[in-house]
Amino acid sequence: MADIYVLVHGAWHTGELLEPVARYIREKGHIVHCPTLAGNRPGDDRATSGLSEAVASLVEYLDNHDLSGVRLVGHSYGGMVISKLADLVPQRLTRLVYWNAFVPLNGECLNDMVPAHHTAMFEQMAASAGNAVMLPFAVWREVFVNDADMRLAESSFAMLNPHPYRTFTDRISLKTELAALQLGKSYLNFQQDGAMPHGMPWHPRLSERLGLFRLVEGPGGHEVCFTNPELAARKVVEAGRD
Repeated sequence: MADIYVLVHGAWHTGELLEPVARYIREKGHIVHCPTLAGNRPGDDRATSGLSEAVASLVEYLDNHDLSGVRLVGHSYGGMVISKLADLVPQRLTRLVYWNAFVPLNGECLNDMVPAHHTAMFEQMAASAGNAVMLPFAVWREVFVNDADMRLAESSFAMLNPHPYRTFTDRISLKTELAALQLGKSYLNFQQDGAMPHGMPWHPRLSERLGLFRLVEGPGGHEVCFTNPELAARKVVEAGRD
């Protein structure tokens, strides 16, 4: 029986960049959607787009496609978005999958979960770029795609787009903390992910906020969607299955 997956991209990405992963999931007989969130679409105003706009665009996508029984997968920043979706439309969802993703508590923003030097770098960048932020290539190469060769690091970096900084500073409002949410939850952790320093790890620091959850792990960095999309697809299905 075909399951329905919706893959929610992270910062600087679009849904199109998750299509290589989606293709392998579809080969397993499942239905996969890869929307691009408001704030990361061509022509979106990075100065005015925030977390609420990104969330609203995903709610609209699910409504327009009449999707239910969804296994909602959030990568990185996408964890903020899927957390609010679960608060707003739990009836459309079967399971949440956090893929090296942020797991907020009520009232938190993304910046509350990252190192102070990251926040300082982004604040300086946003102040001089119309409230948009972009990763420096050196950070992308050494931290995000640490498992890629230089050729792939450069080609993948060229696909990224400026990200609205408000999505990092907007605080999330949750009626129910994720640990108390009566919904299937999984955490997918790629073990060489350096996007968060290992002194502030994705797992178990953030994953344990989910309460009861399934842990799935695999080798690779933060951007397995580029470096090994077939493995990413296999692990997403492992995390999302019943």
